[in-house]
Amino acid sequence: MDLSSSVAKVAAMMSPRNIAIVGASDRAGSWPAVVWETVHAHGFKGQIYAINPNRDRIGAKRCYPDFASLPEQPDHVVILVPSPLAPDALEAAVKARARSATIFSSGFGEDGKPAGLELARRICSIIREAGIAVSGPNCTGNICAKSGLVTMVDHRKFHVEPGPVALVGQSGGVLLYANHILADRGIQVGNLISSGNEIGLSCADYIAFLAQDPDTKVIFCYLEAIKDLPRFKAACSFARSAGKPVIVFKLGSSEGGRKAAKTHTGALSGSAEAFDAVLGGYGAVRVDTLDEAIEAIELVVHLGVPLGPKIAALSLSGAYRGILLDAAAKTSLSFPPLAAEIEQRLSTVLSVGSSAGNPADGGFTVLTSVDKYVECVDILCDDPGPDLILLQAELPREQGMAANWEERFERIHELVERRGKKLIFISMFSRMFTDYTRTMRAGLPRVAFVMETTKSLRALDLLAKWSQGADRESRSGVEDGKARASAIALRLRERAASSTSSFALDEWEAKALLAAYDIKGPREEVAASIEEAVSAADRIGYPVVVKALSKALLHKSDAGGVVLNVGDQNAVRTACCEIAANVEKRTGIRIKAYLICEQIEGGVELALGLHRDLEMGLLLMVASGGVLIELLSDAAFAPPPLTEEAALALLQKLKIARVLQGYRGHPGHDFGKLARVLVDLGRLAIDLEEVIESIDINPLLSRAAAVSPLALDAAVILRPPAPHAQEGR
Repeated sequence: MDLSSSVAKVAAMMSPRNIAIVGASDRAGSWPAVVWETVHAHGFKGQIYAINPNRDRIGAKRCYPDFASLPEQPDHVVILVPSPLAPDALEAAVKARARSATIFSSGFGEDGKPAGLELARRICSIIREAGIAVSGPNCTGNICAKSGLVTMVDHRKFHVEPGPVALVGQSGGVLLYANHILADRGIQVGNLISSGNEIGLSCADYIAFLAQDPDTKVIFCYLEAIKDLPRFKAACSFARSAGKPVIVFKLGSSEGGRKAAKTHTGALSGSAEAFDAVLGGYGAVRVDTLDEAIEAIELVVHLGVPLGPKIAALSLSGAYRGILLDAAAKTSLSFPPLAAEIEQRLSTVLSVGSSAGNPADGGFTVLTSVDKYVECVDILCDDPGPDLILLQAELPREQGMAANWEERFERIHELVERRGKKLIFISMFSRMFTDYTRTMRAGLPRVAFVMETTKSLRALDLLAKWSQGADRESRSGVEDGKARASAIALRLRERAASSTSSFALDEWEAKALLAAYDIKGPREEVAASIEEAVSAADRIGYPVVVKALSKALLHKSDAGGVVLNVGDQNAVRTACCEIAANVEKRTGIRIKAYLICEQIEGGVELALGLHRDLEMGLLLMVASGGVLIELLSDAAFAPPPLTEEAALALLQKLKIARVLQGYRGHPGHDFGKLARVLVDLGRLAIDLEEVIESIDINPLLSRAAAVSPLALDAAVILRPPAPHAQEGR
C-alpha cells in the first residue's frame, strides 16, 4: 500500500506555515484559552491568528472575524467551537485553502445519537471532497517539537524539544500522562498526536509519518479501534522496515473494555487475541499494561533494536535470583550456560567475596567489591553467547544513599560503551525518579534502567520477538512487503490498461514504485509551492537537491530542472525560481511542484534499468552510471528475473567492478547489496512485464562497506498492455 499521501498530509499538519484558531478566547479555564496560551509558549515560528466574530482582541493580539480577513492564507486551522458549528468552520477553512485542521469538539456520534452521526457524515464528506488533512474530532491536540507546534489542552508545562519517542492514539489523556511519566524518567517525547474519533486522519497515517521521521526511534500507540485495517498493517510494516517498533496498548482485552472503546470512539473494538493474531506479523508489539509500554520505550531509546533473548545476569541477592528466573519462565527469554573459559575466569574472580550464587548457572552471583563487580561485567562482555547483560541495580534517589554505586554505574557504562555490549540495570520494585536520579541517569545514555522484574522481562521478550521478525523480514522479504509491491503493480497495470498510449510517472511516483520492491532512495518530499519546498528542506536538513517534478519532464538536467548543494532557505527559494524559469523557457512546461531531496555525497555511480528489445522483450541492464554510461559503454544485460548468483556474475562483467572491489586502497563495496537491487528490479519486471516500456535508475549510488545503494534519480515509462495480455487477466 502506498503511504506517501499519509506522510504528506501529516507532515502538512505537523509543520504548518501558520496557525489559525477558530473560536479563540481568553476566558479563564476554557479550552480555547488554554490552547491560545499553549500554542504561543513553545517557539512556533509562524504567525498565530485568532478568529472569532464576537471579539476584536484576544489578550494583546488582534482577533479576526473570518478567514477572509486574515493577512495571509491559513495553513493549519484549530477548530474550538461547539460540534454543531464545526462542519461550517471546516468548510470555510477548505474554501480559504487551508492544508490541515484539528477539531477538538466532541459530539460526533460517540454516543450513537443521530444528530451527532449526521455531523460526522458532514465532516467526512468535506474531508473526502477537499482532501484536507484533519485530526480529530474529539481530540486534545498535538505536539511537534521540530516545528514548535503545541496545541494541547493541558495546564501543565511541557518540555518541548526533539526526542526519540512519538506518542499517538485515540485518547489524549493517556498520551498526556505517558508524556509526563516519560519526562519523569528523563525520556524526551518529540511528537505527540491525539487522533480522537479519526474521521479524517487515523493512527495508521500518523504511524506512517513517524516511521520516516529520522528523529523517531520508537512509536507508542494507544488504540481503541482500527479504522482502516489494511492501512494500519502497511503502516506497522513500514515502521518495522525502518527499524522502529510500534508499541501498542489495545483496549479490548475484556468485554467491558470493548464496550468502553465503543462508547469513547464510536467504533467497535476487537479482542486483544485477534489483534495479536492479525497484526503481530506486521510488527505491532502489543503490551498488556501501560507500565510495560514505558519499559519497552526505555529499552528501545537507550539500547536500540534489535534485542536478543539470551541473557547473562548478576544479582545482588539469592531471593532476586529466584524472582528473575520465575519471571523469565513466563517468557521466551533464556539464561544460556556460560562458555567454559568465561565460567573459569568468573570462578577465579569470585573465589573471594561471593556470598551466594553460582556463576555457572546463567551468570548469577552476589558481589560486594566494586572492582570485582566491574571485572565480572568485563568478563561477561567476552562471552559470545548472551545478547544482553542484566544487572540488578537501581539509581539512588540522593547523593550518598547507595555506597559506591555512582562509581559502579560510571565505570560499567564506560565499559559496555567501549565493548559494544547491550546492558540493562533492573530494579526489584518500581520507583520514582528524583532530580538527583534524573541527573545521574542523563549521564548514562548507553544503558537501560528498567523497573520491576515481571513487566520489564515481558517488555524485553516482546522486543526480542519483534527483532526476530524484523530480522527475518530484512533477510528474506516478508509476505506483507510482497503484498504491498503487488498492490502497486496491480494499480499500475489497471492504469496502463485504461490508457491509449505510453505515459511516464513523475520521479516521486517512480521512486515509490521502486521502494515497494526494496530499491530505496534518499529522503525526499514533494512540495507544491516554494514555501512548502523551504519547509521540506528544513525537515530534511541542508544541503538539499531541488528538482522540478513533472510527468512531462523526463530529462530534468537538460532543461535546467535540477539544482545541487542548496544550503539554506533563501537558496531553496532561489533554486525553485530558477528551475521554473529554466524549464518553461527551454521546454514550455510550467512547473507546479518540486522534489526536495537529501543530498548524498561520495560513492560510485551506476545505472540500472529495464528496456524492451523489439525481438527479445524486456531486458535488465546494469552499467557505469552518470556521465560514464555513454562515455565508457560499460554495460551488461540479462533477461529478468535474476538469482542473486546471476546478479553477482552480471556485476563482475562491468569494467567499473574493479573500482567497486576497492581500487588503489579505496574501501570495497558490498556486491551482495548491489546484487539484491538487481534481483529486486527483476521481481518488478516480472510483476509489470506487459506494461513496462522502460525504467531508468541513473544514478544508482553504490557506497563503500555495508551501506545500502540508493536510487538518486528514476524514470518509469509504462505502456498499454498488448491485447493478448489484457485478455489473459
